[in-house]
Amino acid sequence: MGVAELRGMKSLGYNVITGRWFMLFASLLIMSVAGATYMFGAYSNEVKTSLGYDQSTLNLLSFFKDLGANVGVVSGLVNEITPPWVVLSIGVLMNFFGYFMIWLAVSGRIAKPQLWKMCLYICIGANSQTFANTGALVTCVKNFPGSRGSLLGLLKGYVGLSGAIITQLYHAFYGDHNPQALILLIAWLPAAVSFLFLPTIRIFNTVHQPKNNRVFYHLLYISLCLAGFLMVLILVQNKLSFSRIEYTVDGLVVLSFLLLPLAVVFREEVNHLKAKTEGLTDSAPELKVVTEVIPPPNVEQEVLPTTTSSHEKSSCFRNILNPPKRGEDYTILQALFSVDMLTLFVATTFGAGGTLTAIDNLGQIGNSLGYPSKSTTTFVSLVSIWNYLGRVAAGYTSEVLLVKYKVPRPYMVTLVLLLSCVGHILIALGVPNSLYLSSVIIGFCFGAQWPLMFAIISEIFGLKYYSTLYNLGGAASPVGSYILNVKVAGVLYDKEALKQLKAKGLTREEGKDLTCVGVQCYRMAFIIITASTLIACLASFILALRTRKFYKGDIYRKFRREHETTENETEITKEGVRCSG
Repeated sequence: MGVAELRGMKSLGYNVITGRWFMLFASLLIMSVAGATYMFGAYSNEVKTSLGYDQSTLNLLSFFKDLGANVGVVSGLVNEITPPWVVLSIGVLMNFFGYFMIWLAVSGRIAKPQLWKMCLYICIGANSQTFANTGALVTCVKNFPGSRGSLLGLLKGYVGLSGAIITQLYHAFYGDHNPQALILLIAWLPAAVSFLFLPTIRIFNTVHQPKNNRVFYHLLYISLCLAGFLMVLILVQNKLSFSRIEYTVDGLVVLSFLLLPLAVVFREEVNHLKAKTEGLTDSAPELKVVTEVIPPPNVEQEVLPTTTSSHEKSSCFRNILNPPKRGEDYTILQALFSVDMLTLFVATTFGAGGTLTAIDNLGQIGNSLGYPSKSTTTFVSLVSIWNYLGRVAAGYTSEVLLVKYKVPRPYMVTLVLLLSCVGHILIALGVPNSLYLSSVIIGFCFGAQWPLMFAIISEIFGLKYYSTLYNLGGAASPVGSYILNVKVAGVLYDKEALKQLKAKGLTREEGKDLTCVGVQCYRMAFIIITASTLIACLASFILALRTRKFYKGDIYRKFRREHETTENETEITKEGVRCSG
């Protein structure tokens, strides 16, 4: 191999790992281990028995987990003033500290912490997920603004699939029947992956190109193959007993699927370099021609000098209740006080709150209905896989319906919430073996809500403050979790468990966990959750009616104009280079 070939390979390798497609690949890997909060049901029984909690206490712990996982305003604000690698670094430290302290407590390596300390630990560990999402996902949205539906569906799909991915890696590393080791894995694995790709995640000065959709579909096919493999693997593992070697082989296959998108990344970067060599690339060369941009009429008022600082303050407060048109860039306060955001918040609070309550209680629901302990990881994995399918299906389907038929995304939210009611009713009735189907339905519906909600926020309120608004929208989920999980499901479960103890002539001993058996443990709770989900359906339907006219228009016109402007400037620049040469 000659020196020229060696230099060419080094140049190619450098361009690949510094390109925006490799940044997307790194984001996919970060997202593939960023959904550890959805695995609470897999180790909640271990926390409950080792620390002697009742269900209300466990659900309170679960609420602080949901609070940390969804209230990402801090990560959004940090991302507004720092580069993405700073946001990811903070997430690395928080993830390891929070879950490592939980592992020390559950394994008995430290004295039993007070409840508020456990709540703090799990809140910190779960909050690291918002830093991973903000640092990687929001950066991807800004790098591919014209493919938001497909991109959000793909990235959030990997988050949904992460539960099943981590489960298989846990089996490969630690075998089976060791939930304490699962907590330890959750502590170090996501932190290690984010740390590895810190220099990779950054914002590129690029615009949307039509050929991007083809790449996203190729990545989708790879993720579907991974989901299909995991689905078959989970069903086989539920029926058969695997040895440690077989678990290791399965883990290696999963890892190969995770690395497979690298082939797509390499191909795209090679094509980009070829186009650049031939002078066909859309990226601007060093020599630029500055062209005059005529501002729209509403910009003239913004450039006029203000007379006094008091006038600025009064204008600021007046503009809060006088937002721009939908699709333009709202300020944070304008979005926060808008009717559209309030309606979306109500729909997410009761919609996502209900499905999240079911997911967090899967372990206890299975125990109360008499399912074997081995089924708990099966339920969690089913939720994870169908969580992924829901996110991908919602992202891609809503994009097709929006582009081709101008169907507002809030209509999709309404349909998803109606479907989730079926899963809640199945749990309330306690039909034999129906918890497998309930896990599928609830996982799908929970996953489908997120890309729809995040796409709606970006489309209605703009991208200027998207990293903050993205996390404000997610804050609705822990509100619903506290109402439906802590105050409804946990209280009614403990009430029924105490009733069963009293019927046996027993009283609860101090420091002992509280267990309920039978379909009545969760029946009333999920009847209430079903009713609250119907309220969420009504709210999302109202939002669909309010935004129907907006979605009938061309919501991506702004980004096409930017693309056309860049192309025109590039052509002028090329002509200038040819003339000067």
